[in-house]
Amino acid sequence: MKIRYDPEADVLLLILRDDPPVDALEEPGGVIVSYGEDKEPVSVEFLNASARALIRPGQVSVTLQTGSSQD
Repeated sequence: MKIRYDPEADVLLLILRDDPPVDALEEPGGVIVSYGEDKEPVSVEFLNASARALIRPGQVSVTLQTGSSQD
């Protein structure tokens, strides 16, 4: 997975696969999911990323949390 942030557009992009997108669906709240020919997601785009506290402008790293922790 690759992560890109465009500070001018305030868009956080998660690239899940290198396949070119052929379709996209905008979810409520400013989330755009792009799909490949196999109809599987290839990227997820978050609009207004800093307003959502997904990223801080100037931040050089992003922490991703996967799975769930069960103590």
